[in-house]
Amino acid sequence: MWCLPVKPTVRLADYDERDGKRVWLNQTDENDEVAALIEQAKSPEQEIAFRLGAQAGLRREEIASVTTNDFTHAPDGFLRVWNDYAKRGKYRETPIPEELASSVRTLSYNRDPDEAIVGVEPNSIYRWVKRAAQALQTETGDKGWSYLDVHDLRRTWGGHLLWDCGVLPAVVMSWGGWEDWETFRNHYLGEMSPAAAEREREKISFVSGGREQGTDSGPVFRPTVETAPPY
Repeated sequence: MWCLPVKPTVRLADYDERDGKRVWLNQTDENDEVAALIEQAKSPEQEIAFRLGAQAGLRREEIASVTTNDFTHAPDGFLRVWNDYAKRGKYRETPIPEELASSVRTLSYNRDPDEAIVGVEPNSIYRWVKRAAQALQTETGDKGWSYLDVHDLRRTWGGHLLWDCGVLPAVVMSWGGWEDWETFRNHYLGEMSPAAAEREREKISFVSGGREQGTDSGPVFRPTVETAPPY
């Protein structure tokens, strides 16, 4: 995406009250599973659907409803996402990468700007993701792909912004349309990656590994001890 890559993170977690697993796809130079999923797209519509989920954090109902106007009426580099696409009253704006904007411009050329770009029902998007995941499971032998569905793309996006890109939680929630912190934390964040933990550790000045060479290696505190006079 549009921030620095990190090492692979923990990808699977059990649901609390049902079968299956939550999935977070890796996005690293060595193992970019989001890119692998996008490469499985069989049409421009499928590519955009996968990108809207994994690179913009949209729900499948939102993916099915987005129009060209939702791109052109938002600030440059952002997408307008409506709470209710029928009423179009309240909306949020979420950032998008240039490759997604470019794909939308190409597909929507000479089309009605109010027409849905992907042009299928939400259940069709679910089936697209499942078929792509099955193909990747066969190709890689990784059973983790068998658990992937559309909502995991949104989960991947939220966790990536927070842990890998360092975006503030309140900003991620605003971009993704989350209003409940507990839901966001318990169901979307996942585990902090080792790379993210190391990056945050280096921000702490008293950690010995973060000192510059040539600085005093003595104790941080040098307390002054006053000797009490004898009685």
